[in-house]
Amino acid sequence: MHHTSSSLKKKIHMAFNIISNSMSSFIVFLLVFLFYSSNEIFVRSWDTIPKSDADLIEVALNLEYLEAEFFLYGAEGYGLDVVNPNLTEGGPSPIGGKIADLSPLIKDIIFQFGLQEVGHLRAIKSTVRGFSRPLLNISSAIFGQIINNAFGKRLEPPFDPYANDINYLIASYVIPYVGLNGYVGANPLLQKRRDEIVIPYKVSVTEFTNRISNLRNKLGREGIKDEGLVVPKELGAEGEVTGNILSANDYSLSYPRTPKEILRIVYGTGDEHVPGGFYPLGANGTIAKSYLERN
Repeated sequence: MHHTSSSLKKKIHMAFNIISNSMSSFIVFLLVFLFYSSNEIFVRSWDTIPKSDADLIEVALNLEYLEAEFFLYGAEGYGLDVVNPNLTEGGPSPIGGKIADLSPLIKDIIFQFGLQEVGHLRAIKSTVRGFSRPLLNISSAIFGQIINNAFGKRLEPPFDPYANDINYLIASYVIPYVGLNGYVGANPLLQKRRDEIVIPYKVSVTEFTNRISNLRNKLGREGIKDEGLVVPKELGAEGEVTGNILSANDYSLSYPRTPKEILRIVYGTGDEHVPGGFYPLGANGTIAKSYLERN
């Protein structure tokens, strides 16, 4: 086994620090890329990664499972059980996943997203021991419940993420921290339609994203760290634009979220000790399990 140079070790340490702040799947993927840098070929075994760092990566692994299943089911009507069953390690199949009524272009893009997430899962699992797929709820009902919470009322008819292109892209926005796929993929797709009215609710795409972002801020309980697709110009990048593909601070750096905040949001309960939302039984991994054990 070849050993890393001191400079590469520093890069790896920096990447771990970034993960602890942003937890985006893109950063995790970047981390694994650094592990297998073309400058030096080496293998990282599970026992060579500090446990604290591995614990943080495991939080992100929960999100990667969610993203992979949602995108694969939306595009093809099946998930990891068909595409790569070994990655599930026998974990339960998702609740409520189904094929979405997507146009050919959007379907192709979403399927590519799903396959990218499969690659991310493989990369992470080659770096940390990981765990089996947690029970996930990606049903129309859970998305409808989240949207109702975002608007503070029950929408009629209930919001169905699988109904059409617009609904599916909005649902993709609902899933927080989808990293490269979400921020560089789904958000620009929504930006092109931000003024479009979502039928039959008579509400624009922009209003949907603003409501969803506000809900995430509320659930995260740590102030404003999320913004919709349109913001006042003074809050846009360098105070020059109102479009907002990536929520960021005054220095255009992504707002940090701790594992605790992320769990509050994906559970939909605002409490890292109380599972629900996309994870009916809670997320897996040391950090998530430690909060559940205190409940």
